[in-house]
Amino acid sequence: MNGLPWNDAHGVNVDSLIIPGSVQPRDNFGPVVVPEGSLFVMGDNHDESYDSRFWGFVPMKDVLGKALIIYWSWNQEDHGVRWNRIGSILH
Repeated sequence: MNGLPWNDAHGVNVDSLIIPGSVQPRDNFGPVVVPEGSLFVMGDNHDESYDSRFWGFVPMKDVLGKALIIYWSWNQEDHGVRWNRIGSILH
């Protein structure tokens, strides 16, 4: 919305396989400009998520609600549930 690039410090791919852009956009996407009135939706597991890199932008008119609570939280490094986050209210 502000016309500036988004630098996502959490957007790290850990899969050592680099998939060519001619096969799929996962590893060779962007930069793009998100159209006014749209969202770029990114999955929480960047290596495995099918998100706006695959199916495009989401019009704001199609957004029906807001996330309110953390339902599930998994720690990939320790291979365990982050129990202290489950049920947390999002602000």
